[in-house]
Amino acid sequence: MNDFEFIFVLYALLLGLSLVELLGGLGRALELEFATDASREDDRFVIGWLTPLMAIFVMVDLMSFWMFAWTIQPLVKISPAMLLGVMAFASAYYLAARLVFPSDPKRFVALDTHYYRVSRTIFGILIALVFVQWAYLLTIPQIRDALMSATSIGLTVLFIAMMAAAMVIRNQRVQAVLLVALIVRYLVLYLFV
Repeated sequence: MNDFEFIFVLYALLLGLSLVELLGGLGRALELEFATDASREDDRFVIGWLTPLMAIFVMVDLMSFWMFAWTIQPLVKISPAMLLGVMAFASAYYLAARLVFPSDPKRFVALDTHYYRVSRTIFGILIALVFVQWAYLLTIPQIRDALMSATSIGLTVLFIAMMAAAMVIRNQRVQAVLLVALIVRYLVLYLFV
């Protein structure tokens, strides 16, 4: 087993659990919506658009960090600091994924209420992870020059600005547009570039 494989086991486990949290939360919300389908209209549980869009965004963001790990695999060396960093990074990701859906969706009439309670925290965690990723990458001479290109900096600033806007703007339509834009950004970057 090489250094990358040793560290990637921990990283993959925590990111995999993050994905399970997202899918499990979606499953619980769908079960509740299906169970209340026949209820009176005013008692009906509604998933809405914002929480599922946030779940999709967190999933594709998670995919990007998984791809990132694969990209830097020849540069990874085992050290206590590296293990601690990987554990903290992936644990923060798990926390963000865990917050997307409530553990008990029955407490909400609409998941948009939950979204507005947790979205700032989730976006804050994801923005912090971008800064941590950049700080780490700037320590690697083989990557530093490519990272400091105008395109790389511009795309990252745009990405952070969209997440920061989603933290501040509380309009439902704007939130939906920002989430779709964030998702599309990833799909374009990872599927077509």
